[in-house]
Amino acid sequence: MKAENLNANHFVLDPKTTADIRFNLRKDPQGGAKQVAQQFEGLLLQMMLKSMREATPQDGLLDSDQTRFFTSIMDQQLAQNLSARGSLGFARLIEQQLGRSLSNGKAEAAVSSQEVMQQTLLARQTAQYSGMGAQRIRSAPAAGSEAAESAGATGSASDFVNRVWPHAVEAANGIGVPPHFLVAHSALESGWGKSEIKASDGSPTYNLFGVKAGRSWQGPSVEVQTTEYVDGVAQSSREKFRVYGSYAEAFRDYAGLLKNNPRFSAVLGQKDGTQFALSLQQSGYATDPLYADKLSRIINGTTLRQALVI
Repeated sequence: MKAENLNANHFVLDPKTTADIRFNLRKDPQGGAKQVAQQFEGLLLQMMLKSMREATPQDGLLDSDQTRFFTSIMDQQLAQNLSARGSLGFARLIEQQLGRSLSNGKAEAAVSSQEVMQQTLLARQTAQYSGMGAQRIRSAPAAGSEAAESAGATGSASDFVNRVWPHAVEAANGIGVPPHFLVAHSALESGWGKSEIKASDGSPTYNLFGVKAGRSWQGPSVEVQTTEYVDGVAQSSREKFRVYGSYAEAFRDYAGLLKNNPRFSAVLGQKDGTQFALSLQQSGYATDPLYADKLSRIINGTTLRQALVI
């Protein structure tokens, strides 16, 4: 059975594509390897197009998050169509390398690598714009390993997103908001993980949302110096904050706090980032008078958008 050219005949966001490649790879190893190579070339071209887009001004009258989203989808489709033509030659080189590895199963491993790259990209883009009705796919690499979680407050915005994304998706499903709102909120409170609250011995608290340990809190806590605003004036004070065992626990507790406390009812189900931030401030989540503006800037900002895409 001869494998068809998937890149030319399949929509770029169709999750069935990878499954078809796996099937064809088992039935027709040579044809399947060709499709894997085309997928890799498509990803390379997509990254090139993305770099070109970022090098051009994107603040025109007709530019918006929505137009940038559909432009990125168009670029993905264009990249796959170009790779299907084979005019650049990248796919042929990759196919030759895969052909040498078919006997020891490396081609199947290549499909797995391509799948992770492609589906993680789709997950972040579609979740970022879930208010537009796009499909939400949870396929980012699962966090939870001790090494990944204790990596702490280092790295770029993309590193931070990779660390918290699966937990944000789970928590967001429980309160009816897009996951990137929660990523943005945790980024604001923790300085993209770089200012995460630490215990007295320097160990992580995983408290990315600055949740205080009130009288109802039965778990461990840590007392740290923080800034509170009284009548709009910043004052330094020592406060107790909750200590969690993992980021997953922190996100679950955060979602429970919003869901179970009536004062946060206006936050639940919000699909607009600016309104989400404003509702949090109006509900008394923080005393900073500029809190909503700061959170809204992150939600709608370039840093988060780029971290979610690649």
